[in-house]
Amino acid sequence: MNVFYWLTKMTLGMTLKIVFRPRAWGVKNVPRRGPVILASNHLSFSDHFFGPLPVPRKVIFLAKSEYFTGRGLKGLISKIFFTGVGQIPIDRGGGAASEQAIMTGLRVLAAGNVLGIYPEGTRSPDGRLYRGKTGVARLAIESAAPVVPCAMIDTFQFLPPGTLRPNRRFRPGVRFGEPLDFSRYRGREADGPLLRTITDEIMQAIAKLSGQEYVDIDARRAKAELASGHDSPGGHDSPGGHDSPGGHDSPGGHDSPGGGAEGGRSTGPA
Repeated sequence: MNVFYWLTKMTLGMTLKIVFRPRAWGVKNVPRRGPVILASNHLSFSDHFFGPLPVPRKVIFLAKSEYFTGRGLKGLISKIFFTGVGQIPIDRGGGAASEQAIMTGLRVLAAGNVLGIYPEGTRSPDGRLYRGKTGVARLAIESAAPVVPCAMIDTFQFLPPGTLRPNRRFRPGVRFGEPLDFSRYRGREADGPLLRTITDEIMQAIAKLSGQEYVDIDARRAKAELASGHDSPGGHDSPGGHDSPGGHDSPGGHDSPGGGAEGGRSTGPA
């Protein structure tokens, strides 16, 4: 499928460049060889196109399995497309499914590839940056791969959630930061507080690149509260700073790697 990936990227990428004139900064910060984790904010479905577009390497995302199991012509087209562009289907469930997603991500990195993930676990409901899930830290520690923080720029305004027509007044962009090295923590992947500290460092790097307001709550909770018409109290979690019920780390003290599927438990696109 490598040929199809590059053919798709060349043809679709050229079209996107001509029509939407996307911008990119700091591409040189992405290592040209060896395992790399691209940890990005997630503002729009268009992130899946404009994020990897300027990277001269194949970027593999862990995609929600629904993209590969649809029926009829639409389902077939979805399966062919996402398979062709290097997406790997994973189960969105928690627990064992989250652990399996971690293992799949580690295999991608062990093969020397670029793994793209969205630590928030789902698209931002309002353009702000939400708390990252600690799976990104576990992947970084166990693989010893550098983490390149990545910020999508103006894609929320370009293609807001729930819309199909791009807003041509905005030019989508992507900004890559300097690689973060956490290899010194090798062997400490079960250290919950360390995983949270590393994840927060990655999220702060993304916030610095994107200029987004950072909100220290789970994006799924924010979506639920917005849907119900309520703001989160003070923009914080429950007393003590812990995750709210249902938002705790999975068994073993880890979240899923966070890849953008709705519900926050998958590692694939939303």
